[in-house]
Amino acid sequence: MELRQLEYFVAVAEERNFTRAAERVHISQSGVSAQIRQLERELGAELFDRSARIATLTVAGKAALEHARAALAAAGAVDQAVSEVADLIRGRLTVGMVIGCTITPLFDALSAFHQAHPGVEISLLEDTSDRLVEGVRSGTLDLALVGTATAAPDGLEALTIISERLVVAVPAGHPLLAQDRITLRELVTHPIVCMPPGTGLRTVFDLACAAQNLHPKIALQASAGDAIADLSARGLGVAILSESMATSYTDRLTARPITDAETPAVLALVWKNTLSPAVREMLDYSGRAFAGADA
Repeated sequence: MELRQLEYFVAVAEERNFTRAAERVHISQSGVSAQIRQLERELGAELFDRSARIATLTVAGKAALEHARAALAAAGAVDQAVSEVADLIRGRLTVGMVIGCTITPLFDALSAFHQAHPGVEISLLEDTSDRLVEGVRSGTLDLALVGTATAAPDGLEALTIISERLVVAVPAGHPLLAQDRITLRELVTHPIVCMPPGTGLRTVFDLACAAQNLHPKIALQASAGDAIADLSARGLGVAILSESMATSYTDRLTARPITDAETPAVLALVWKNTLSPAVREMLDYSGRAFAGADA
């Protein structure tokens, strides 16, 4: 008994016609008929009633059909399992990371993945969040760590790493320090240092301002939190950061909450192709790395 015989048998049973079954499996009708005859001889029973124009299963054929389908499914699963192992022996994984975002757990996950699958070539690319999201959508990136104003960009799946509100961080002596809480309208009367367009933090800030028809003066832009903090500390503008980013600069800046910027800035891993074994493996390592970092 061969798998191709079972494939032809299932095709005829489902099409109820030898000619249509032959078209489906891409061989001649005589070839299908010959193989099914051979299968019937091996089983010692006829599988189809050929007395009518429609190929009808006999009692033996009905008994055999589900087992034939199961055998074909099992063979397919074996083929898929071997293919996935092959993909993880020799393959490629392209990961994107938002510019200026040094996230140690992501590097830990990449290291663990590389140790487990040294044959997979890893590429790490930096870009703005908007372009990284488009790269994942188009398939040029397998997954990416991005900043976003939503939990999951349209058409993609996401694992939220950080979700927190924006703050304004100012140097000693700045007039905003006299207030415990600051509104956007109060904030935009001062020059601002922030991330460039296309980043998650900037998107959240721009959307919050647009909702109130406010037009902030963006004095300077930088892709790294360190640069934003340094520029603000030198009196060149107030810094727009996330809560966790601001905690790294308490030696030179004091953070204040922005009361009416309620939408959180989200840092998330995004992906599209869940069929890729490399992507699934990397997501597994990433989930464990970020969970360990929060512990």
